[in-house]
Amino acid sequence: MARPFANSSSTTFRIPEDDEQVTTFLGARRPLFPLFWIALALFAAPPAGASPRPPLIPQPREFAAREDLSLAGGVRIAAPGGDAEDRFAAGDLKDELNARGIRMRESATAVHIYLLRDDTTLGRQVLRREKLAFDEAMRPEGYVLITDKRDVFVIAHTAAGIFYGVQTLIQLVRPGTGKPRLAGAAIRDWPAMRWRGVHDDLSRGPLPTIEFQKKQIRTFAAYKLNVYSPYFENTMQYASNPLPALPGGSISAEDAKALVEYAEKYHVTIIPEQEAFGHLHKVLTWQQYAPLAEIPNGAVLAPGQPGSMQLIAQWFDELATIYPGPFLHIGADETFELGQGQTANDVKQRGLGAVYIDFLSGIHQALAPLHRRLLFWGDVAMNSPALVPQLPRDMIAVAWQYDPEPQGFHRWLDPYANAGMETWVAPGVNNWNRVWPDFDLALRNIQGFVADGQSAGSTGMLNTVWDDDGEGLFLEDWYAVLFGAAAAWQPGASDIAQFQHNYGAVFHGDATGDIDEAQLALIAAHEALAQAGLGDARDAYFWMDPWSPEGQQIAAKIRPVGAEVRLDAERALTLIAQAKAAGPLREADALDAMDLGARRIDFLAFKFQTADEIADAWRRLYDGQKTPEIAAHISRDLWNLSGVDGRCEDLRDGYSYLGSRFSDVWLMENRPFWLNIVMARYDAAAQLWVERSQKIAAARGEWNQQHTLPAPEEIGIPQAPATP
Repeated sequence: MARPFANSSSTTFRIPEDDEQVTTFLGARRPLFPLFWIALALFAAPPAGASPRPPLIPQPREFAAREDLSLAGGVRIAAPGGDAEDRFAAGDLKDELNARGIRMRESATAVHIYLLRDDTTLGRQVLRREKLAFDEAMRPEGYVLITDKRDVFVIAHTAAGIFYGVQTLIQLVRPGTGKPRLAGAAIRDWPAMRWRGVHDDLSRGPLPTIEFQKKQIRTFAAYKLNVYSPYFENTMQYASNPLPALPGGSISAEDAKALVEYAEKYHVTIIPEQEAFGHLHKVLTWQQYAPLAEIPNGAVLAPGQPGSMQLIAQWFDELATIYPGPFLHIGADETFELGQGQTANDVKQRGLGAVYIDFLSGIHQALAPLHRRLLFWGDVAMNSPALVPQLPRDMIAVAWQYDPEPQGFHRWLDPYANAGMETWVAPGVNNWNRVWPDFDLALRNIQGFVADGQSAGSTGMLNTVWDDDGEGLFLEDWYAVLFGAAAAWQPGASDIAQFQHNYGAVFHGDATGDIDEAQLALIAAHEALAQAGLGDARDAYFWMDPWSPEGQQIAAKIRPVGAEVRLDAERALTLIAQAKAAGPLREADALDAMDLGARRIDFLAFKFQTADEIADAWRRLYDGQKTPEIAAHISRDLWNLSGVDGRCEDLRDGYSYLGSRFSDVWLMENRPFWLNIVMARYDAAAQLWVERSQKIAAARGEWNQQHTLPAPEEIGIPQAPATP
């Protein structure tokens, strides 16, 4: 076992780029400290000239602060081994430093950065000098990062380890007014889980451009995620079955292959999920595939139909040629219709679990020639634990659950772990059906599920992004995506508060803390709605007509907290603006998405407030139209409801503006496909208030001519809510 780091600083040394020329270090070797004092030094205060522990995502396993290095004199990067992958990591580092205004220079004041393998002469000598060794657990992806006066060493056994060490090094760079610096550190680090990824829904509306997918991959890799899993129902183009994948709304084999090649450079494996059992409605509505449906126009393949397995084999034969990684994901979750149609008799005789597990085993057999390990969702088979051992042992069960679980997540894992099967865990970012993700739920879900998965021996994590509402913006999800990256890399339960304190500085380069506070303000807005019994800021509430019967029920719950929700959202908007004004920030598109999310939460509450005000004002005028004091101002008051800057116009304008901003952010990441469907909702919502404004304007004309007003229900105004 290698020892933890001491905080002391060693004598400066230089290492030539030619590994074979190096035989000794310059300067005296650091003395060997007793283990007690080394451990004490690890947790002691930073030495003189060192910064407090810098914000990092993920957190390294072992960290000791050292004296900071000034980067004002520039940087020199060397990858002496000549490995092409290490040179790519060096180029990635150079590009990132250049983007931050740090130049490559050959000068006496330049900081020298060396990317070294642990089995090279240079690497061995640095490790020996620091009295460090690579444990076996570190070899696949671990690294050592050491700063020493004007030298920085990133040492790893593999190209992936070098790359991840470089990503940590990038996070150690701190901006300054013309004086950037590198936070000094001694780090030994390696992941807790072998596979760490994001599962991204590409079938429910949003379909990213290949350029945005490349950005996703770069960003995943920067935070040490190594899996990207796109989810397909009918959006992967297959030569054998071309009908379901719509032109302009699907991924071509050529784009997919280009993305695989791109991801490989960043040590990211793409694992495609093609649903192979349920969630196939958009396939089964085609007449050609109708006989394969469990029920007419349903979403589940009928296991008893020979054509079902033929279709699956054709899909996955093509997928295997496009995606060369070791895994394929067959889905098979939420097969709710199974047993309701073609398999009704079979399920009645043998049971749902037996029919389900037999079909999965059949898929495994049909795809065996592809020599890939198959992932499947674990939500169905877990309900038949006695039958789980019948599944092929080399299949991987991906357990999913998206809420925090105070009693733990083991019940989702135990049926498979007890059967000797490998498991992965799938928490969620809780973005679906919401105008902004509920990150309180997401972070607590990710924290608990990943920690329990680690304790149960799960080897992978797929943090899920779903777009059930067809309106999901991935740019809104980075907060939970990065926490998932931290949770899967770090051992045990990741510290939510620490992440929330570090996020803005690491992801956006925000030195003010305002972005972190803005995220907390949006969490508070969700919490206010939850305390009112509304769950959180749901899309349903954003689109709901507040004068409909259902809208009136929701309005009654929102009234007590509407002002609080709006103040939280508006505080977030103010903090985002302040952070932008304080200095240039990174990931501007994600900040635009955050701004949009805050505005949509604010408008959600504003809509119910304003609809109440319009309804209350109309009832007051209608009931008081024969009262001289009220009648004298009815024309003016009606103008305030439907004239220039009228309250109906406020709601019209709100939907119209937010629709325009939504479109802007959508096109930052997605193809135009499906956007018109979402925009139709904005247009319809705005039109509703245009029509109501017109009715009120007509009523104003009637009042001016006849001094009578139509009843509230003729305008669409509901009865007054009962007094509590």
